[in-house]
Amino acid sequence: MEEAALAAFQALRPRLQRLAHRMLGSAAEAEDAVQEAWLRWDRTDPATVREPAAFLTRVVTRLCLDQLKSARARRETYIGPWLPEPVLEPVEEEAEDLTTTLLLALERLTPLERAAFLLHDVFGLGFEEVARTIDRDPAACRQLASRARGHVREARPRHPVAEAEGQAIADAFFHASRNGDLATLRTLLADGVILHADGGGKRPALLHVLEGLEKVAHFFEGLAKKGLYNLGVPPLHRGLVDGLPGYVTLEKDGVPQTTALAIEDGRIVAIYTMRNPDKLGSVALRLMGAGA
Repeated sequence: MEEAALAAFQALRPRLQRLAHRMLGSAAEAEDAVQEAWLRWDRTDPATVREPAAFLTRVVTRLCLDQLKSARARRETYIGPWLPEPVLEPVEEEAEDLTTTLLLALERLTPLERAAFLLHDVFGLGFEEVARTIDRDPAACRQLASRARGHVREARPRHPVAEAEGQAIADAFFHASRNGDLATLRTLLADGVILHADGGGKRPALLHVLEGLEKVAHFFEGLAKKGLYNLGVPPLHRGLVDGLPGYVTLEKDGVPQTTALAIEDGRIVAIYTMRNPDKLGSVALRLMGAGA
């Protein structure tokens, strides 16, 4: 391949990776899609491509649409609640704060709705280009994006918490949950709080989403009473987890665990705990090194 064509792909790779990750909810699957796009780009005569960005965006989007078909089939047999693979770095500006809550909202969309919304609302493509990318007419793409936008709007927090306040609440929740401090947990949790814990059948976790202040508070009290936590061990990471206040802990089995909190009006409305080791490889590598 010509050096210029290689340079063009490398310049676009981060954007393609972000698009694929948002489409698929998995960094590993996103990397596979981008790698396949590279192989197709390598086999393409650059002279036949007027706009590399548009060409590669189409390739990655279509690969992701194909992947989503099989992914949805796999998730029908997934053990327990499914959560997207966690990302620690701050959510990029162009992704408009696509947090775990919003990624779960995207999961409820059809693959085409998801593609239309991401391409237009998040990555800034016009509907003519969206239409060429997903092989639909522009009017249909507008409708797809509009339906998706409604779902996403419902998922956005009405009163987003400031970063410092959010992290203070996350720190307080870390200590209260690890110590089984029921009184403090009750002050931190909203009445309708929900708990998602993704173990993927690989580590112990909830088989269903748990809902309600008392149920969730007593659940964490029970874990503490059973001595399941590494008491006295500080988090490996404090800060954003998929754009939400949270932390990463090293558990007794030597595998990390991420916790992200959706917070509204000073109370925790949702807790997202990732325990599936298959989705924690990049987190472990970043925080614990290659030997993790």
